[in-house]
Amino acid sequence: MLLCDIGNTSYHFLNDENDYKEGVTIFNPSSITQKVYYISVNSSVDKVLETLDNWINLKAHVDMNNYYETMGIDRIFACEAIENGVIVDAGSAITVDIVKNGVFQGGFIYPGVKAMAKTYENISPALAYSFNFELDLDKMPKNSGDAISYGYLKTLYSEVMAKGEDIFLTGGDADKFLSIFPNAEIDKLLLFNGMKKIIKKADLC
Repeated sequence: MLLCDIGNTSYHFLNDENDYKEGVTIFNPSSITQKVYYISVNSSVDKVLETLDNWINLKAHVDMNNYYETMGIDRIFACEAIENGVIVDAGSAITVDIVKNGVFQGGFIYPGVKAMAKTYENISPALAYSFNFELDLDKMPKNSGDAISYGYLKTLYSEVMAKGEDIFLTGGDADKFLSIFPNAEIDKLLLFNGMKKIIKKADLC
């Protein structure tokens, strides 16, 4: 089974358990003749794929009434992957979504690591620190670098932990946040697991 998550810069494929990426500007989707199940946030690519019968858009098989209109399709499919828990998707932005009994309860969007670091640097070059993910969040900081890290990480930590649910980490920076959420489960292919569940539920394979 070939799955594909299409973003603004790349096609992210999962073939069985092997994942790989192809650049949006150079990859020709018509070069694939087998059936591909996909989701996409790239409207330009969508127009091309609509002409290819072997590319199946899974968005049409999700009950969108369970989500809000402007919610990203990647977040939706990550939510479809679990029955209960909090999903922390640490990418360019950090999204936090809560699912209970298979139903999306709501979520929020937080700046990603690079975006937030740039924000501090824009305030003043003196604030251009890397975040300390080993920081003890139970102690108030006594230096600028840790003060910045605390302000960024403690807020996210407190909000996530307050839900009292299992935590699922995904996204490119998931490993960094494992020190903040040591009991969390890392699953960088969580979105693809959601795609598999939808395919099975819709009896598409």
